[in-house]
Amino acid sequence: MSLLGRDYNSELNSLDNGSQSPSESSSSITSENVHPAGEAGLSMMQTLIHLLKCNIGTGLLGLPLAIKNAGLLVGPVSLLAIGVLTVHCMVILLNCAQHLSQRLQKTFVNYGEATMYSLETCPNTWLRTHAVWGRYTVSFLLVITQLGFCSVYFMFMADNLQQMVEEAHVTSNICQPREILTLTPILDIRFYMLIILPFLILLVFIQNLKVLSVFSTLANITTLGSMALIFEYIMQGIPYPSNLPLMANWKTFLLFFGTAIFTFEGVGMVLPLKNQMKHPQQFSFVLYLGMSIVIILYILLGTLGYMKFGSDTQASITLNLPNCWLYQSVKLMYSIGIFFTYALQFHVPAEIIIPFAISQVSESWALFVDLSVRSALVCLTCVSAILIPRLDLVISLVGSVSSSALALIIPALLEIIIFYSEDMSCVTIAKDIMISILGLLGCIFGTYQALYELTQPISHSMANSTGVYA
Repeated sequence: MSLLGRDYNSELNSLDNGSQSPSESSSSITSENVHPAGEAGLSMMQTLIHLLKCNIGTGLLGLPLAIKNAGLLVGPVSLLAIGVLTVHCMVILLNCAQHLSQRLQKTFVNYGEATMYSLETCPNTWLRTHAVWGRYTVSFLLVITQLGFCSVYFMFMADNLQQMVEEAHVTSNICQPREILTLTPILDIRFYMLIILPFLILLVFIQNLKVLSVFSTLANITTLGSMALIFEYIMQGIPYPSNLPLMANWKTFLLFFGTAIFTFEGVGMVLPLKNQMKHPQQFSFVLYLGMSIVIILYILLGTLGYMKFGSDTQASITLNLPNCWLYQSVKLMYSIGIFFTYALQFHVPAEIIIPFAISQVSESWALFVDLSVRSALVCLTCVSAILIPRLDLVISLVGSVSSSALALIIPALLEIIIFYSEDMSCVTIAKDIMISILGLLGCIFGTYQALYELTQPISHSMANSTGVYA
Protein backbone atom coordinates (compact mmCIF):
# COMPACT_ATOMS: atom_id res chain seq x y z
CA MET A 1 0.00 0.00 0.00
CA SER A 2 2.00 2.65 0.09
CA LEU A 3 2.91 4.78 -2.79
CA LEU A 4 4.13 7.64 -0.68
CA GLY A 5 6.84 5.51 0.62
CA ARG A 6 6.48 2.47 2.68
CA ASP A 7 9.85 4.15 3.05
CA TYR A 8 9.26 4.54 6.76
CA ASN A 9 11.39 1.46 7.18
CA SER A 10 14.42 2.95 5.48
CA GLU A 11 13.87 6.34 7.04
CA LEU A 12 13.37 5.09 10.57
CA ASN A 13 16.43 2.87 10.38
CA SER A 14 18.47 5.67 8.87
CA LEU A 15 17.99 7.50 12.15
CA ASP A 16 19.82 4.68 13.87
CA ASN A 17 22.21 3.38 11.24
CA GLY A 18 23.33 6.50 9.39
CA SER A 19 24.37 5.72 5.84
CA GLN A 20 24.81 1.99 6.23
CA SER A 21 23.66 -0.11 3.34
CA PRO A 22 20.58 -2.29 3.77
CA SER A 23 22.88 -5.31 3.79
CA GLU A 24 24.63 -3.90 6.85
CA SER A 25 21.54 -2.84 8.75
CA SER A 26 18.58 -5.08 9.37
CA SER A 27 15.64 -3.02 8.27
CA SER A 28 12.69 -5.20 7.45
CA ILE A 29 9.43 -4.37 9.12
CA THR A 30 9.50 -7.47 11.24
CA SER A 31 13.18 -7.91 11.95
CA GLU A 32 14.63 -4.45 12.22
CA ASN A 33 16.87 -3.60 15.14
CA VAL A 34 15.33 -0.38 16.31
CA HIS A 35 16.51 1.53 19.32
CA PRO A 36 14.43 2.86 22.16
CA ALA A 37 12.77 6.16 21.68
CA GLY A 38 14.86 8.98 23.03
CA GLU A 39 15.97 12.47 22.43
CA ALA A 40 16.56 11.78 18.74
CA GLY A 41 13.08 10.31 18.35
CA LEU A 42 10.35 11.44 15.99
CA SER A 43 8.03 14.28 16.91
CA MET A 44 4.25 13.94 16.68
CA MET A 45 4.19 15.77 13.33
CA GLN A 46 6.99 13.63 11.88
CA THR A 47 5.24 10.47 13.01
CA LEU A 48 1.95 11.66 11.51
CA ILE A 49 3.66 12.36 8.17
CA HIS A 50 5.27 8.91 8.18
CA LEU A 51 1.91 7.33 9.01
CA LEU A 52 0.16 9.12 6.14
CA LYS A 53 2.98 8.26 3.73
CA CYS A 54 2.75 4.59 4.69
CA ASN A 55 -0.97 4.34 3.96
CA ILE A 56 -1.41 6.27 0.70
CA GLY A 57 -0.49 4.08 -2.25
CA THR A 58 -1.55 2.34 -5.44
CA GLY A 59 -4.57 0.84 -3.69
CA LEU A 60 -5.94 4.38 -3.33
CA LEU A 61 -6.14 4.76 -7.10
CA GLY A 62 -8.16 1.54 -7.36
CA LEU A 63 -10.80 2.57 -4.83
CA PRO A 64 -13.29 4.05 -7.37
CA LEU A 65 -13.46 0.61 -9.03
CA ALA A 66 -13.73 -0.97 -5.58
CA ILE A 67 -16.76 1.24 -4.80
CA LYS A 68 -18.21 0.21 -8.16
CA ASN A 69 -17.78 -3.45 -7.16
CA ALA A 70 -19.65 -2.85 -3.89
CA GLY A 71 -22.25 -0.23 -4.81
CA LEU A 72 -22.60 3.50 -4.22
CA LEU A 73 -24.10 3.02 -0.75
CA VAL A 74 -22.61 -0.28 0.39
CA GLY A 75 -19.11 0.66 -0.83
CA PRO A 76 -18.45 3.78 1.30
CA VAL A 77 -20.13 2.23 4.36
CA SER A 78 -18.09 -0.97 4.01
CA LEU A 79 -14.91 1.02 3.40
CA LEU A 80 -15.53 2.92 6.63
CA ALA A 81 -16.21 -0.33 8.51
CA ILE A 82 -13.04 -2.01 7.21
CA GLY A 83 -11.03 1.10 8.04
CA VAL A 84 -12.33 1.23 11.61
CA LEU A 85 -11.76 -2.52 12.01
CA THR A 86 -8.21 -2.25 10.69
CA VAL A 87 -7.36 0.61 13.05
CA HIS A 88 -8.79 -1.42 15.93
CA CYS A 89 -6.51 -4.32 14.99
CA MET A 90 -3.54 -1.93 14.91
CA VAL A 91 -4.41 -0.93 18.49
CA ILE A 92 -4.69 -4.60 19.45
CA LEU A 93 -1.22 -5.27 18.06
CA LEU A 94 0.22 -2.30 19.93
CA ASN A 95 -1.32 -3.51 23.20
CA CYS A 96 -0.05 -7.05 22.67
CA ALA A 97 3.48 -5.86 21.89
CA GLN A 98 3.53 -3.57 24.92
CA HIS A 99 2.30 -6.36 27.18
CA LEU A 100 4.95 -8.78 25.89
CA SER A 101 7.67 -6.14 26.23
CA GLN A 102 6.81 -5.64 29.88
CA ARG A 103 6.48 -9.35 30.56
CA LEU A 104 9.77 -10.22 28.86
CA GLN A 105 11.52 -7.02 29.96
CA LYS A 106 12.39 -6.06 26.40
CA THR A 107 12.60 -2.54 25.04
CA PHE A 108 10.80 -3.37 21.82
CA VAL A 109 8.90 -6.30 20.34
CA ASN A 110 8.14 -6.27 16.62
CA TYR A 111 5.32 -8.02 14.74
CA GLY A 112 7.13 -11.30 14.10
CA GLU A 113 8.52 -11.45 17.63
CA ALA A 114 5.12 -10.73 19.14
CA THR A 115 3.70 -13.68 17.24
CA MET A 116 6.55 -15.97 18.31
CA TYR A 117 6.57 -14.95 21.98
CA SER A 118 2.81 -15.24 22.27
CA LEU A 119 2.91 -18.80 20.93
CA GLU A 120 5.67 -19.66 23.42
CA THR A 121 3.23 -18.95 26.26
CA CYS A 122 0.33 -20.78 24.60
CA PRO A 123 -1.20 -23.71 26.59
CA ASN A 124 -0.92 -25.96 23.54
CA THR A 125 2.35 -27.94 23.63
CA TRP A 126 2.64 -28.26 19.85
CA LEU A 127 2.25 -24.52 19.34
CA ARG A 128 4.86 -23.78 22.02
CA THR A 129 7.31 -26.17 20.37
CA HIS A 130 6.78 -24.59 16.94
CA ALA A 131 6.48 -20.96 18.13
CA VAL A 132 9.28 -19.82 15.82
CA TRP A 133 7.04 -20.63 12.86
CA GLY A 134 4.82 -17.76 13.95
CA ARG A 135 7.66 -15.37 13.19
CA TYR A 136 8.42 -17.17 9.93
CA THR A 137 4.75 -16.91 8.91
CA VAL A 138 4.64 -13.17 9.49
CA SER A 139 7.88 -12.71 7.53
CA PHE A 140 6.54 -14.87 4.70
CA LEU A 141 3.29 -12.90 4.51
CA LEU A 142 5.24 -9.63 4.47
CA VAL A 143 7.42 -10.91 1.62
CA ILE A 144 4.34 -11.99 -0.36
CA THR A 145 2.63 -8.66 0.32
CA GLN A 146 5.62 -6.52 -0.62
CA LEU A 147 6.44 -8.50 -3.78
CA GLY A 148 2.74 -8.27 -4.63
CA PHE A 149 2.99 -4.50 -4.31
CA CYS A 150 6.00 -4.54 -6.64
CA SER A 151 4.06 -6.57 -9.23
CA VAL A 152 1.22 -4.07 -8.99
CA TYR A 153 3.75 -1.31 -9.58
CA PHE A 154 4.89 -3.00 -12.78
CA MET A 155 1.33 -3.14 -14.06
CA PHE A 156 0.54 0.41 -13.00
CA MET A 157 3.58 1.87 -14.74
CA ALA A 158 3.04 -0.23 -17.87
CA ASP A 159 -0.67 0.70 -18.07
CA ASN A 160 0.02 4.40 -17.80
CA LEU A 161 3.09 4.30 -20.07
CA GLN A 162 1.09 2.49 -22.75
CA GLN A 163 -1.72 5.01 -22.57
CA MET A 164 0.64 8.00 -22.67
CA VAL A 165 2.69 6.68 -25.60
CA GLU A 166 -0.17 5.43 -27.74
CA GLU A 167 -2.29 8.54 -27.19
CA ALA A 168 0.53 11.01 -27.77
CA HIS A 169 -0.54 11.73 -31.37
CA VAL A 170 -4.09 12.63 -30.27
CA THR A 171 -3.25 14.43 -27.01
CA SER A 172 -4.34 18.06 -27.03
CA ASN A 173 -4.27 21.14 -24.83
CA ILE A 174 -8.05 20.96 -24.31
CA CYS A 175 -9.11 18.80 -21.37
CA GLN A 176 -12.39 17.04 -22.13
CA PRO A 177 -13.88 13.83 -20.69
CA ARG A 178 -12.43 10.87 -22.55
CA GLU A 179 -14.48 8.41 -24.55
CA ILE A 180 -13.52 4.75 -24.63
CA LEU A 181 -12.78 3.37 -28.08
CA THR A 182 -12.39 -0.32 -28.83
CA LEU A 183 -9.08 0.09 -30.63
CA THR A 184 -6.27 -2.45 -30.74
CA PRO A 185 -3.14 -1.31 -28.83
CA ILE A 186 -0.07 -0.71 -30.96
CA LEU A 187 2.15 -2.66 -28.56
CA ASP A 188 1.15 -5.31 -26.05
CA ILE A 189 1.13 -4.20 -22.40
CA ARG A 190 3.79 -6.83 -21.63
CA PHE A 191 6.23 -5.10 -23.97
CA TYR A 192 6.08 -1.98 -21.81
CA MET A 193 6.79 -4.10 -18.72
CA LEU A 194 9.93 -5.46 -20.35
CA ILE A 195 11.02 -1.91 -21.21
CA ILE A 196 10.74 -0.93 -17.54
CA LEU A 197 12.49 -4.08 -16.22
CA PRO A 198 16.20 -3.17 -16.72
CA PHE A 199 15.73 0.27 -15.19
CA LEU A 200 14.16 -1.23 -12.06
CA ILE A 201 16.97 -3.78 -11.77
CA LEU A 202 19.51 -0.95 -11.81
CA LEU A 203 17.40 0.97 -9.28
CA VAL A 204 17.34 -1.85 -6.69
CA PHE A 205 21.13 -2.15 -6.88
CA ILE A 206 21.21 1.11 -4.90
CA GLN A 207 21.57 0.08 -1.26
CA ASN A 208 22.60 3.29 0.48
CA LEU A 209 19.78 4.52 2.69
CA LYS A 210 20.61 8.20 2.16
CA VAL A 211 20.32 7.78 -1.61
CA LEU A 212 17.01 5.96 -1.16
CA SER A 213 15.75 8.84 0.98
CA VAL A 214 16.34 11.18 -1.98
CA PHE A 215 14.17 8.93 -4.14
CA SER A 216 11.57 8.93 -1.36
CA THR A 217 11.43 12.72 -1.45
CA LEU A 218 10.99 12.72 -5.24
CA ALA A 219 8.22 10.13 -4.95
CA ASN A 220 6.44 12.20 -2.32
CA ILE A 221 6.57 15.42 -4.37
CA THR A 222 5.31 13.83 -7.59
CA THR A 223 2.59 11.90 -5.80
CA LEU A 224 1.21 14.87 -3.87
CA GLY A 225 1.10 16.95 -7.06
CA SER A 226 -0.72 14.15 -8.88
CA MET A 227 -3.29 13.68 -6.12
CA ALA A 228 -4.08 17.40 -6.07
CA LEU A 229 -4.78 17.40 -9.83
CA ILE A 230 -6.86 14.20 -9.61
CA PHE A 231 -9.11 15.66 -6.91
CA GLU A 232 -9.33 18.94 -8.83
CA TYR A 233 -10.73 17.06 -11.85
CA ILE A 234 -13.12 14.56 -10.26
CA MET A 235 -14.86 17.28 -8.23
CA GLN A 236 -15.88 19.16 -11.36
CA GLY A 237 -19.26 18.45 -12.94
CA ILE A 238 -20.12 15.24 -11.10
CA PRO A 239 -23.25 13.79 -12.78
CA TYR A 240 -26.32 12.93 -10.71
CA PRO A 241 -25.81 9.29 -9.63
CA SER A 242 -29.39 8.14 -10.10
CA ASN A 243 -28.37 5.35 -12.49
CA LEU A 244 -25.63 3.96 -10.23
CA PRO A 245 -26.58 0.90 -8.15
CA LEU A 246 -26.56 1.34 -4.38
CA MET A 247 -25.59 -2.30 -3.91
CA ALA A 248 -23.64 -4.56 -6.29
CA ASN A 249 -23.81 -8.36 -6.35
CA TRP A 250 -21.92 -10.43 -3.78
CA LYS A 251 -19.33 -11.73 -6.25
CA THR A 252 -18.00 -8.29 -7.06
CA PHE A 253 -18.23 -7.36 -3.37
CA LEU A 254 -15.59 -10.02 -2.66
CA LEU A 255 -13.26 -8.16 -5.04
CA PHE A 256 -14.08 -4.98 -3.13
CA PHE A 257 -13.01 -6.61 0.14
CA GLY A 258 -9.63 -7.62 -1.27
CA THR A 259 -8.97 -4.16 -2.69
CA ALA A 260 -10.07 -2.41 0.51
CA ILE A 261 -7.96 -4.54 2.83
CA PHE A 262 -5.01 -4.20 0.43
CA THR A 263 -5.34 -0.42 0.70
CA PHE A 264 -5.63 -0.37 4.49
CA GLU A 265 -2.86 -2.86 5.24
CA GLY A 266 -0.54 -0.85 7.45
CA VAL A 267 -0.33 -2.98 10.56
CA GLY A 268 3.35 -3.78 10.05
CA MET A 269 4.49 -0.20 10.51
CA VAL A 270 2.73 0.82 13.73
CA LEU A 271 5.21 -0.88 16.05
CA PRO A 272 8.45 0.60 14.63
CA LEU A 273 6.80 4.02 14.35
CA LYS A 274 5.73 4.00 17.98
CA ASN A 275 9.15 2.84 19.10
CA GLN A 276 10.86 5.70 17.23
CA MET A 277 8.68 8.43 18.74
CA LYS A 278 10.23 10.88 21.19
CA HIS A 279 7.12 10.40 23.36
CA PRO A 280 5.66 6.94 22.53
CA GLN A 281 2.70 7.51 24.84
CA GLN A 282 1.38 10.04 22.29
CA PHE A 283 1.27 7.49 19.47
CA SER A 284 -2.37 6.54 20.06
CA PHE A 285 -3.47 10.10 19.32
CA VAL A 286 -1.28 10.21 16.19
CA LEU A 287 -2.65 6.84 15.04
CA TYR A 288 -6.30 7.85 15.41
CA LEU A 289 -5.74 11.25 13.79
CA GLY A 290 -3.68 9.91 10.90
CA MET A 291 -5.94 6.98 10.13
CA SER A 292 -9.03 9.22 10.33
CA ILE A 293 -7.49 11.40 7.62
CA VAL A 294 -6.64 8.31 5.56
CA ILE A 295 -10.15 6.84 5.86
CA ILE A 296 -11.80 10.13 4.88
CA LEU A 297 -9.42 10.47 1.91
CA TYR A 298 -10.17 6.91 0.78
CA ILE A 299 -13.94 7.34 1.01
CA LEU A 300 -13.88 10.68 -0.80
CA LEU A 301 -11.68 9.52 -3.69
CA GLY A 302 -13.46 6.20 -4.09
CA THR A 303 -16.98 7.64 -3.96
CA LEU A 304 -16.35 10.79 -6.00
CA GLY A 305 -14.33 8.84 -8.55
CA TYR A 306 -17.11 6.30 -9.07
CA MET A 307 -19.77 9.03 -9.25
CA LYS A 308 -17.65 10.89 -11.81
CA PHE A 309 -16.91 7.98 -14.16
CA GLY A 310 -19.77 5.56 -13.40
CA SER A 311 -19.74 2.31 -15.35
CA ASP A 312 -16.58 3.40 -17.22
CA THR A 313 -14.49 3.41 -14.02
CA GLN A 314 -11.10 1.81 -14.68
CA ALA A 315 -8.78 -0.24 -12.44
CA SER A 316 -6.75 2.91 -11.78
CA ILE A 317 -8.43 6.30 -11.75
CA THR A 318 -5.50 7.75 -13.72
CA LEU A 319 -6.70 5.76 -16.75
CA ASN A 320 -9.98 7.73 -16.68
CA LEU A 321 -8.35 11.16 -16.78
CA PRO A 322 -8.82 13.35 -19.89
CA ASN A 323 -6.49 12.96 -22.82
CA CYS A 324 -4.78 16.33 -22.52
CA TRP A 325 -1.24 17.31 -21.64
CA LEU A 326 -2.16 18.46 -18.12
CA TYR A 327 -3.57 15.10 -17.04
CA GLN A 328 -1.05 13.12 -19.03
CA SER A 329 1.47 14.84 -16.78
CA VAL A 330 -0.46 13.44 -13.80
CA LYS A 331 0.11 9.91 -15.10
CA LEU A 332 3.75 10.71 -15.69
CA MET A 333 4.25 12.16 -12.19
CA TYR A 334 2.47 9.31 -10.49
CA SER A 335 4.43 6.77 -12.53
CA ILE A 336 7.69 8.48 -11.55
CA GLY A 337 6.61 8.30 -7.92
CA ILE A 338 5.77 4.62 -8.32
CA PHE A 339 9.13 3.96 -10.01
CA PHE A 340 11.13 5.43 -7.14
CA THR A 341 8.90 3.81 -4.54
CA TYR A 342 9.55 0.39 -6.07
CA ALA A 343 13.04 0.34 -4.53
CA LEU A 344 11.62 1.23 -1.12
CA GLN A 345 8.94 -1.47 -1.28
CA PHE A 346 11.49 -3.94 -2.59
CA HIS A 347 13.76 -3.18 0.38
CA VAL A 348 11.60 -5.22 2.79
CA PRO A 349 11.61 -8.65 1.06
CA ALA A 350 15.22 -8.12 0.00
CA GLU A 351 16.31 -7.69 3.63
CA ILE A 352 14.49 -10.88 4.61
CA ILE A 353 15.79 -13.05 1.74
CA ILE A 354 19.26 -11.73 0.84
CA PRO A 355 21.00 -12.20 4.23
CA PHE A 356 19.98 -15.87 4.20
CA ALA A 357 21.25 -16.30 0.62
CA ILE A 358 24.58 -14.62 1.41
CA SER A 359 25.06 -16.83 4.47
CA GLN A 360 25.15 -19.87 2.19
CA VAL A 361 28.23 -18.74 0.21
CA SER A 362 31.76 -17.56 0.93
CA GLU A 363 32.54 -13.88 1.42
CA SER A 364 34.12 -13.60 -2.03
CA TRP A 365 30.77 -14.50 -3.62
CA ALA A 366 28.63 -12.31 -1.34
CA LEU A 367 28.34 -9.31 -3.68
CA PHE A 368 27.58 -11.49 -6.69
CA VAL A 369 24.87 -13.38 -4.79
CA ASP A 370 23.44 -10.12 -3.44
CA LEU A 371 23.05 -8.58 -6.89
CA SER A 372 21.86 -11.85 -8.41
CA VAL A 373 19.10 -12.28 -5.83
CA ARG A 374 18.01 -8.67 -6.30
CA SER A 375 17.84 -9.13 -10.06
CA ALA A 376 15.95 -12.41 -9.69
CA LEU A 377 13.37 -10.89 -7.34
CA VAL A 378 12.74 -7.96 -9.70
CA CYS A 379 12.40 -10.41 -12.60
CA LEU A 380 9.98 -12.45 -10.49
CA THR A 381 7.73 -9.44 -9.96
CA CYS A 382 7.95 -8.67 -13.68
CA VAL A 383 7.07 -12.24 -14.67
CA SER A 384 4.12 -12.16 -12.25
CA ALA A 385 2.88 -8.96 -13.85
CA ILE A 386 3.35 -10.41 -17.36
CA LEU A 387 1.47 -13.60 -16.50
CA ILE A 388 -1.35 -11.72 -14.77
CA PRO A 389 -1.58 -8.24 -16.36
CA ARG A 390 -4.77 -7.36 -14.47
CA LEU A 391 -4.21 -4.48 -12.08
CA ASP A 392 -7.55 -4.62 -10.27
CA LEU A 393 -7.57 -8.38 -9.75
CA VAL A 394 -3.97 -8.60 -8.56
CA ILE A 395 -4.64 -5.86 -5.98
CA SER A 396 -7.68 -7.81 -4.79
CA LEU A 397 -5.75 -11.10 -4.76
CA VAL A 398 -2.81 -9.75 -2.75
CA GLY A 399 -5.21 -8.07 -0.34
CA SER A 400 -7.27 -11.23 0.15
CA VAL A 401 -4.33 -13.63 0.52
CA SER A 402 -1.84 -11.83 2.76
CA SER A 403 -3.14 -8.43 3.82
CA SER A 404 -6.25 -9.91 5.46
CA ALA A 405 -4.05 -12.17 7.59
CA LEU A 406 -1.64 -9.39 8.62
CA ALA A 407 -4.32 -6.76 9.20
CA LEU A 408 -7.19 -8.76 10.72
CA ILE A 409 -6.62 -12.44 11.50
CA ILE A 410 -3.27 -12.47 13.30
CA PRO A 411 -3.79 -9.42 15.61
CA ALA A 412 -7.14 -10.76 16.82
CA LEU A 413 -5.71 -14.22 17.52
CA LEU A 414 -2.70 -12.71 19.31
CA GLU A 415 -4.97 -10.88 21.72
CA ILE A 416 -6.75 -14.11 22.63
CA ILE A 417 -3.50 -16.06 23.08
CA ILE A 418 -1.77 -13.39 25.18
CA PHE A 419 -4.64 -12.23 27.42
CA TYR A 420 -6.78 -15.38 27.71
CA SER A 421 -5.07 -16.45 30.92
CA GLU A 422 -5.56 -13.00 32.45
CA ASP A 423 -9.33 -13.01 32.95
CA MET A 424 -10.14 -11.87 29.42
CA SER A 425 -13.85 -11.04 29.09
CA CYS A 426 -16.13 -13.24 27.02
CA VAL A 427 -17.18 -10.20 24.99
CA THR A 428 -13.58 -9.51 23.96
CA ILE A 429 -13.02 -13.17 23.09
CA ALA A 430 -16.19 -13.23 20.98
CA LYS A 431 -15.17 -9.98 19.28
CA ASP A 432 -11.71 -11.31 18.38
CA ILE A 433 -13.15 -14.58 17.10
CA MET A 434 -15.59 -12.67 14.89
CA ILE A 435 -12.78 -10.49 13.50
CA SER A 436 -10.67 -13.58 12.75
CA ILE A 437 -13.59 -15.35 11.10
CA LEU A 438 -14.37 -12.26 9.01
CA GLY A 439 -10.75 -12.02 7.92
CA LEU A 440 -10.60 -15.74 7.14
CA LEU A 441 -13.83 -15.68 5.13
CA GLY A 442 -12.66 -12.62 3.25
CA CYS A 443 -9.35 -14.34 2.57
CA ILE A 444 -10.94 -17.55 1.28
CA PHE A 445 -13.80 -16.16 -0.77
CA GLY A 446 -11.92 -13.07 -1.93
CA THR A 447 -9.04 -15.23 -3.16
CA TYR A 448 -11.45 -17.60 -4.87
CA GLN A 449 -13.30 -14.81 -6.65
CA ALA A 450 -10.09 -13.07 -7.76
CA LEU A 451 -8.70 -16.35 -9.12
CA TYR A 452 -12.01 -17.11 -10.83
CA GLU A 453 -12.05 -13.71 -12.54
CA LEU A 454 -8.45 -14.22 -13.64
CA THR A 455 -9.48 -17.40 -15.48
CA GLN A 456 -12.24 -15.62 -17.39
CA PRO A 457 -11.84 -13.77 -20.73
CA ILE A 458 -11.10 -10.07 -20.26
CA SER A 459 -14.44 -9.09 -21.74
CA HIS A 460 -16.23 -11.25 -19.17
CA SER A 461 -14.80 -9.82 -15.98
CA MET A 462 -14.17 -6.38 -14.61
CA ALA A 463 -10.77 -6.12 -16.20
CA ASN A 464 -8.79 -2.99 -16.57
CA SER A 465 -8.94 -2.11 -20.23
CA THR A 466 -5.69 -0.59 -21.35
CA GLY A 467 -6.41 0.02 -24.96
CA VAL A 468 -6.16 3.29 -26.80
CA TYR A 469 -8.56 6.03 -25.70
CA ALA A 470 -9.53 9.28 -27.26
